[in-house]
Amino acid sequence: MSSVKIIRSATVPESLNTFCRGLLKELQEEDGYEIVAVSSPDVELEELAQREGVRTVAVAMERHISPLKDLKSLSRLIRVFRKEKPQMVHSMTPKAGLLSMMAAWFTRVPVRVHTFTGLVFPTATGLTQKILMFTDRITCACATHIVPEGEGVKKDLIKYKITKKPLKVLGYGNVRGIDLDHYNPELPEVKNAAAKIRKDDICTFIFVGRLVGDKGINELVEAFVRLNEEFPSTRLVLVGPEERTLDPLKPGTLAKIASCGSIEAVGSQKDVRPWLTAADVFVFPSYREGFPNVVIEAGAMCLPSIVTDINGSREIIIEGRNGLIIPPKDEELLYQAMKRLLVKPAERTSMATEARPLVSSRYEQAYVRRCLKEYYKEILSNKK
Repeated sequence: MSSVKIIRSATVPESLNTFCRGLLKELQEEDGYEIVAVSSPDVELEELAQREGVRTVAVAMERHISPLKDLKSLSRLIRVFRKEKPQMVHSMTPKAGLLSMMAAWFTRVPVRVHTFTGLVFPTATGLTQKILMFTDRITCACATHIVPEGEGVKKDLIKYKITKKPLKVLGYGNVRGIDLDHYNPELPEVKNAAAKIRKDDICTFIFVGRLVGDKGINELVEAFVRLNEEFPSTRLVLVGPEERTLDPLKPGTLAKIASCGSIEAVGSQKDVRPWLTAADVFVFPSYREGFPNVVIEAGAMCLPSIVTDINGSREIIIEGRNGLIIPPKDEELLYQAMKRLLVKPAERTSMATEARPLVSSRYEQAYVRRCLKEYYKEILSNKK
């Protein structure tokens, strides 16, 4: 396989760092592929090159619709693909998927793979939804192979008639996998750090992610404030950055976060493991996801989860076994679920006991990567 060149592309290098950390190096050094990473210029792209030991090519790509800049990016990608002559281009994230698949089609790259890690259009409306569906249809039309991250994403692609091409879900759906040696609550350094965060005799609920509206933070804060008034020995920890321009939280929500002494917004954390270990229940009331790795991470750290009935989350959580599933945007049922796990500690403990084994059986990183490698061999051999 030493002569097979694969280009992995994403709109921003943060996505490659998140989904492909360690994978690119493994594909090149252990599996013999020549890997080239393509993404927008950023210091993270340089860090990726050094860490993974792969070549990188910077191509500026806008995350949002920008016709003139998108045409310029497409032209640049076409030049890169003509020069590199890869046997495969594998893209992820919406804009990189659209532009990379088009450029790969124009340059006749034999194998063109796009992974849908999530879909935006199902929750969009009006003209915006139509534009998003149109661009996803173009991506699929130009791709030779389409990988939905999970059965939920697959069903939406079929339901909205985005493509008639075969859709391949790898393994149990998740395309990243989790390093269970790293996400282990029994590690001494994790336990020691968690001991400084944990508050005894207080039930701690935790959220990890961006503090924005479509993550369900407005409903979460409202539900918790009500719960905290009834049960003062409760705490809500919000781990993640607040975005003030893109889907910001309601002013009332921000006011309650600031005024409620039992809510702690601790911002972004380099290591979320101690925070998860110091908590009792993970809450993730998002409106939409592809396949949320943070729910897998919480399970690996032995936390029961309360999630919404959306793609990805409903595949990770088995109702009543390792967590609870509620409808999105339902503040009342979110409150009831949080109250249930608060007042029924035995049920909470039972779910916590199930959480890590379920993650281990489905999403262990070596298994997820093995599924991808077998898929690569299959589709590349079919093109010989």
